Amino acid sequence: MGLVDGKICLVTGGASNPGLGHAIAHKLANEGATVIVTDVDEKGAATTAAEIVSEGGKAEAWAQDVTDESAWNATLEQIRTRHDRLDALVNNAGIAVLKPLPDLSLSDYNRQMLVNMTSVFLGTQKAVAIMRDTGVRGSIVNMSSVAALVGVPACSAYAAAKGGVIGFTKTVAAETALDGIRCNTLHPGLIDTNMQRQSSIENPEEYVKLNAAVPMGFMGPPHTIADAALFLVSDLSSYMTGAQMVIDGGLINQ
Repeated sequence: MGLVDGKICLVTGGASNPGLGHAIAHKLANEGATVIVTDVDEKGAATTAAEIVSEGGKAEAWAQDVTDESAWNATLEQIRTRHDRLDALVNNAGIAVLKPLPDLSLSDYNRQMLVNMTSVFLGTQKAVAIMRDTGVRGSIVNMSSVAALVGVPACSAYAAAKGGVIGFTKTVAAETALDGIRCNTLHPGLIDTNMQRQSSIENPEEYVKLNAAVPMGFMGPPHTIADAALFLVSDLSSYMTGAQMVIDGGLINQ
């Protein structure tokens, strides 16, 4: 028996492999959930779902632009039609444009706020609505970052968005606690994903410094974040809401 048997879970940004959404989708499916994988990369999302099904799990996939409210409405309507409910949402989709402040354009800033913060607002709002309507005591996991907790050079806009996710999540947690809906944030450190590898190209000097600063001595594999997401989605965290889970190998403990 899995930790999330029978739960209907939506994971955004699940196409990239190696990636957090990809790992989370696999983990939840391995523990018994039916996982809906969405991404702007429809082919990549479908590949993730196909992998899960080939391993004996349950998964579906379709394209979704998480910055588009109509796309969120369509996604939740489709889930309601097919499955009657939503038990968990993992707002994982995100981007990182890492540049020093003088080099950061308004377009760079706005794009990161839209993908990393506005999408979390939209997804959370829609998920809370369907959970309340169907009486589900669900779980919402919003992806933040250690960059929201400590100052990391070249991360100003990214950190602003991820910091916004913290305050937003805590407020939602307070508003939904009596409904039995839990809302928590996950804060990955340096994790070996495609997005992290891209950041090493954009900001190589800071990347080397950060890797050297990890007390545990290595970059975390994606499954470490997936394990934390599983905990937050499952009933193991049933008395936990408005909390911040930091998974970073001790990076911010310096």
